Amino acid sequence: MGFQKVNTVETQNEMQRFVRALLEDVQAFEYMLNNNWFENDITRIGAEQEMALVNKQTLKPATINMEVLERMGDKYPWCVTELAKFNLETNLSPREFVGDCLSQMEAENLGYLNIIQKYLDEFDASIILCGILPTLRKHDLEMHNLTPKDRYFALMAAIQKHLLGTSFELRVEGVDELLVKHDSPLLEACNTSFQVHLQVSPKEFVKMYNIAQVLAGPTIAISANSPLVFGRRLWHETRIALFQQSLDTRTTNDHMRERLPRVNFGSGWLQGDITQIYREDISRFRVLLAGAIEEDSMAMIAEGKVPKLRALQIHNSTVYRWNRPCYGISPNGKPHLRIENRVIPAGPTPVDATANAAFWLGAMVGMGLHHEDITKQMDFVDARDNFLKAAKFGIDTTFTWFKDKKISATELILKVLLPLAKEGLKHRKVRSTDINKYLDIIEARAKDHVTGARWALRSFTALSKEVTNDEAVTCVTAAIIKNQKDNKPVHTWKEPTAADLENWKPSRLKVEEFMSTDLFTVQKEDLVELVAEIMDWRRIRYMPVENNKGELVGLVSSRMLLRHFTRQSKMIHLQENVPPTTVNDLMIEKPITATPDTPIMEAMERMRVNKIGCLPVVKGKDLVGIITEMDFLRITGRLMERLEK
Repeated sequence: MGFQKVNTVETQNEMQRFVRALLEDVQAFEYMLNNNWFENDITRIGAEQEMALVNKQTLKPATINMEVLERMGDKYPWCVTELAKFNLETNLSPREFVGDCLSQMEAENLGYLNIIQKYLDEFDASIILCGILPTLRKHDLEMHNLTPKDRYFALMAAIQKHLLGTSFELRVEGVDELLVKHDSPLLEACNTSFQVHLQVSPKEFVKMYNIAQVLAGPTIAISANSPLVFGRRLWHETRIALFQQSLDTRTTNDHMRERLPRVNFGSGWLQGDITQIYREDISRFRVLLAGAIEEDSMAMIAEGKVPKLRALQIHNSTVYRWNRPCYGISPNGKPHLRIENRVIPAGPTPVDATANAAFWLGAMVGMGLHHEDITKQMDFVDARDNFLKAAKFGIDTTFTWFKDKKISATELILKVLLPLAKEGLKHRKVRSTDINKYLDIIEARAKDHVTGARWALRSFTALSKEVTNDEAVTCVTAAIIKNQKDNKPVHTWKEPTAADLENWKPSRLKVEEFMSTDLFTVQKEDLVELVAEIMDWRRIRYMPVENNKGELVGLVSSRMLLRHFTRQSKMIHLQENVPPTTVNDLMIEKPITATPDTPIMEAMERMRVNKIGCLPVVKGKDLVGIITEMDFLRITGRLMERLEK
């Protein structure tokens, strides 16, 4: 999350002071650029590893990051907080892009993760590396799970302040569909990534940045690892949609005005120099955060000193380009430029993450050796379209490539990009054993047609035929953690089975983990005959009654219908011109209900005491689901099977 001493902008004077500092930073940046202050005789790489924390028993989020960091003390400055209490991040060391740099990166990452895990063991918790944690639930993303640091509170408040609508909305369609509102931008905390940095000289920056844009789509396709959200099968790399929508302050309008979201791919090719990006982001996006800027960047330039450009860095940290330009100061005191690749998800293992980095870094260099101006080979709209298609379809994508050629992801990677990546890594004099180790993993994924996303989707779909939704995501999560401990590349993973799930304990869970949300409902004025037919067609025993606002107003059971038709058959010869019977004549007007947050054991007790077979699930007045005795039979059946084993 970057610079910590920030705050929301409260007054006009505060805004004006910060904007003035921001404009001076841009001026100072341009001066250093025009006068060759930047480091250009060395190329370094680096990375940031984000991770989720889960309870070892439930495999649900463990909201303990502050406690873990307090226990770790000051010995490990490379480990820092992230937005949610169930996330941490490590900053890997910058190292020269040469020799065994890739295996060093993997070894350092593994070492850091092992140190963190030792402390997590004290909290009965575990690390998991995945783009989106499969066992996350919507209520895990309430504001009480925000990491209690001033920067995060300020960021959430600032984004909320700029929201044009009444809530944040997620609309993502994949195999399943997710349409949900949320009252805070903490949805962003679903996402964890492996952010790779490549240092670039100023004269090469425009060329290399545009190449990064071209490679974004293929990189996502071969590294996708985020298909499961709230028990729904969505995009292969749902992080892309979720990150944009979670911070999207726009709303629908009855006009065609264009507004770029703060999380974006860009609006066109980079031309001129890097300052085009900074100018566009300052022009398009209001200042979200400010801070006490203690340096006068232009005064420092006049004294021959390199400024930190705090105002520019703060603003840059609140505009989330998938390929982000970064400014930094090297240990020798010289400023430098980096491209930060934000499209690669966390995991599935450290060796997979390093393979993803090797592929991107090598392809960047290799493509740069052959193309001085990549924009002559492809339209920007095609690069952006490739990016979005890859996020949706992953390794199943068909890309629009150079000269408008249509090519599958696997063919593009195997025949075009892997040879370029190999050439690029050799050009950087990377050790041949590193090149072979990591690029062979990419090649195997492409040949076997297996990514983290494909593995998770296949596993979840197979499991869902046997077990409840919660068991399926828990089983997938348990398998990820097991394979990560062995650091086995994802293309070698076996799909988990229900028998692999040993520690699943439904007594600790909530109704929302088990309730059915694919509901068949009726309204008061509907004919009883319609209700009977629907219940027969769908083989269901309980039918919630709702009004036209989706609010629960009653419940009809198959037992009620049986009683009604039995009486009707006895009386039919005695009555003439009988008015039709409607749902309103039969229904229970105030059924006993549960909420999504009701503990599952409490719901079972409520049904047992009241001798009822179902609980409609409501949030406020809105009907959001239903849980029946059949759901509990499935739960107890699975537990009895485990006890038998």
